[in-house]
Amino acid sequence: MKSGKPDKPNKPNKPGKSGKAGTRRDPSPEPVEHGPEREDFTGGITEEVPSKRGTTGDKAFDRRIDELVEDWDCGPHNPLIEELLVTSLRLGHDPITEGDLKLINRALKELRTANRVFAPFHGCRKIAVYGSARTRPDEAEFQLAEEFSRRIREQGYMVITGAGDGIMGAAQKGAGRAHGFGLNIRLPFEQASNETIRDDPKLITFNYFFTRKVVFVKEAHAFALFPGGFGTMDECFELLTLMQTGKATIEPTVMVDIPGGDYWNTFDRFLRRELLDRRLISEEDFNLFKITSDLDEAVEEITGFYRVFHSYRYVRDRLVIRLNEALSEAELAAINERFGPLLKRGTFVQSKALAGEANEPHLADLPRLVCRPVDRGLGWLRCLIDQINRAGTAPDAVAV
Repeated sequence: MKSGKPDKPNKPNKPGKSGKAGTRRDPSPEPVEHGPEREDFTGGITEEVPSKRGTTGDKAFDRRIDELVEDWDCGPHNPLIEELLVTSLRLGHDPITEGDLKLINRALKELRTANRVFAPFHGCRKIAVYGSARTRPDEAEFQLAEEFSRRIREQGYMVITGAGDGIMGAAQKGAGRAHGFGLNIRLPFEQASNETIRDDPKLITFNYFFTRKVVFVKEAHAFALFPGGFGTMDECFELLTLMQTGKATIEPTVMVDIPGGDYWNTFDRFLRRELLDRRLISEEDFNLFKITSDLDEAVEEITGFYRVFHSYRYVRDRLVIRLNEALSEAELAAINERFGPLLKRGTFVQSKALAGEANEPHLADLPRLVCRPVDRGLGWLRCLIDQINRAGTAPDAVAV
């Protein structure tokens, strides 16, 4: 230990009831061994730390920050921690209100708490389930959500809900306490958590909707939406916006209704009549989601998405699609024939990991499909992923 370096705790405080720091009521369930570690949910578009680090404007303070972070020793994260400290100090000299400072401080704490809760389960695939808190247990939608979550849990998925009653409680019940996360929200009229997730260490209570929504999108590998109110619509349009604009990676999104139900079909008609017909969205945007009242189809939509396709990210102007298995020459040729016209230049080429992916060593051995796509909506990419998932096995990938 360096002289003057403070003793760091061996373990961070564990979240207890309602996600607050405290003693766990019961031990954390063992993570389900399924799927890879969580990748960057932005697909690599998050800006890297600039080579010229931010400064407080005072070289002496900058040196003190360097020494503090070096002593605390955050390993490879030292540069980012230094940036956080610089930003915090500069906030102190900004013309900012106490209320705004409290908001920024609390938002950071909420994101940190969520990260600590999810960290032990990064090797598990998860699905976020949305829907009305007002749906009663005797309604068909409640029973459908419960059965869907039970079946998706049997496929190895953990389930994330908003921790309330209604559809959220149904999904939590179907998944079971050990396979569920609850992201509760503190409201003026106090939304209580459902009985399945209540007092569980995987229950987190948020003060802000925006931090809660970030965690939903960041931690989930798939999304299922059941009929709901303003909150469900808010989450729905948030998901579609983030995927359409490339601010979040495309992930399977299924909108589930009861047989004969018209909730999501009405939603689809609205989009086509009021948005598509006015040319406010594109036809390919409808590839970003699937509407169904068939549970077999809903489950297949989720699980089939990762059959051959693994994940993707951007490395400068190249789109790198990671695969669980390489494509045959015939399959690659078919992809180039169908999707080649959408490329800026060149063709789709199978490859090993690129140098720009060095920060994800756990994915280094996966084969790649690399291209330079044009700047346009990403509905076409969902179609490409579907074609990839229909592929079979092939010889080892070749380097670019």
